[in-house]
Amino acid sequence: MTEFKYVSLTVEDGVATIMVDHPPVNSLSAEVIRELREVVARIKADRAVKAAIITGAGRFFIAGADLREIAGIADARQGAELARQGERLLRDIELLEVPVIAAINGTCLGGGTELALACHLRIAGERSQIGQPEVNLGIIPGFGGTQRLPRVVGSARALEMILTGDPITGAEAKAAGLALENRLFGEICETRDMREGVGAFLEKRRPKFTDQ
Repeated sequence: MTEFKYVSLTVEDGVATIMVDHPPVNSLSAEVIRELREVVARIKADRAVKAAIITGAGRFFIAGADLREIAGIADARQGAELARQGERLLRDIELLEVPVIAAINGTCLGGGTELALACHLRIAGERSQIGQPEVNLGIIPGFGGTQRLPRVVGSARALEMILTGDPITGAEAKAAGLALENRLFGEICETRDMREGVGAFLEKRRPKFTDQ
């Protein structure tokens, strides 16, 4: 086990487990972000690691950025730099060549949701609380949430979550993602190209698509 002050890393049978333990709510302070970037770099360099899991200690996954640090931001430059540090961590996670799973074991808000969105897979308990409540604090998601959330739950639901700040449960999050996929699949089934593509496959010929 590799331990930092707020983050631990264990590797067993090719699976790396990253645990954030920053009481009381596992917030993403600048130090936690720095430690996580170092842990992710170690995983990237370890060819024995085939998958990674990120989770939080206790009742929280990650309940957001460190509000005390945000309250201490003096100007736009400092605020932008904090956002850049968070976004760099999320890009590090997103670009790992092994699958990264967010094990959402409890409250997952703000920066925690943004981190989960950067993972390749998300597993959440039905009673987990997931949301982007920044609007309630007079701020916006700063670590890429406005870009990644629409890709997972659709633009309409993402806009609703960001503008209202209302969290959803793990079960609702799953339904939101599958509902979008189901709807889009249904719409595709009405297209001529779908019928042409499937028909050509069954008839063992090359399809002639018309973009319709």
